[in-house]
Amino acid sequence: MLPRVLLCGEIECVQDELKEMFHGIAEVIHLVSKSRSHFLSSFGPGGPYEGTVALYRLTGSSKVIGKFDAPLIYALADTSQVRWIAQSSSGYDAIDVQACKERGIMVSNTPGANEDATATATLYLMLSCLRHFSMAERSLRSGIWRTLFNPAQTHDVTGRTLGIFGLGRIGLRFAHLAHAFPMRIVYFSRRKAESVPDWCEYVSSVEELCKQADVLSIHVSLSQSTAGMIGEKEIRTLRRGSVLLNTSRGRIVDQEAMIRALEDGHLSSVGLDVYPDEPHVDPRLLTFPRCVLLPHVGGESAESNRTRELQALGNLRAFVLGGVGEDVVPELKTEIGNSTT
Repeated sequence: MLPRVLLCGEIECVQDELKEMFHGIAEVIHLVSKSRSHFLSSFGPGGPYEGTVALYRLTGSSKVIGKFDAPLIYALADTSQVRWIAQSSSGYDAIDVQACKERGIMVSNTPGANEDATATATLYLMLSCLRHFSMAERSLRSGIWRTLFNPAQTHDVTGRTLGIFGLGRIGLRFAHLAHAFPMRIVYFSRRKAESVPDWCEYVSSVEELCKQADVLSIHVSLSQSTAGMIGEKEIRTLRRGSVLLNTSRGRIVDQEAMIRALEDGHLSSVGLDVYPDEPHVDPRLLTFPRCVLLPHVGGESAESNRTRELQALGNLRAFVLGGVGEDVVPELKTEIGNSTT
């Protein structure tokens, strides 16, 4: 009997490749559960997921299963043969990685798969915030010709300073796009990045980054150490009239502090693709016409979705064939070699 791979979420772009990748090495099965309880009770003998050794996880599966929190991970470890979870996105904060580490389950993600899509979405947010394009379009669609648009309150991008918090793949791609205007690029990461252009200027703290930036863009992953990291102090350190962009995770920014800064004009606008409690969006954000708000679609495109699916499935295939997949999340890299099929 072939080992089984369970798809917690549908494959949309690479169905043919899926069949080829697992032909003769694993049986691919699909999620049939309508509840979390049914999911957790279905890995035993005779259950629909019996013999499953690895999971493909799409974020949308949380509508049925919920987050892969500690109770779910512990139950999987106790009742199934699952030893690999392939998250089909770069972000994996919905998976309790510490619980996985405790119970011998490895986790992979898809770093870089959506870097271009997310970087270009961030560029759109920046341009629209500075030039008020989103507000102008909404005015036109409502039948109002330029009345709400005040050119004196808009700003060119050229010559401004972009502060990037987290110069990973997406942050660096955005830096290249913004530098073309040109903009001055400064960044802060946990450590100074190697092999980056000379025009990427490293600063030694988030505070210094905020002091210098006209536009602050967030590109770090969500963790215990980064949750709420951009708070009242950091926002108030930004120059009055600055712009804040977030295409990473909503909880990295203190939303209350951000809204207070919008209310008193310290922030001229924000460009957001992510929110602390998605899909809920704080209705107060909708009252600021200059703000540009997207429903977490920045990383979505036909090209990035195809790359993401292939990368996540490739991680599963490598695990099935050799016991170790690629793209192991950083917190678990030291555990490589301890997982077994």
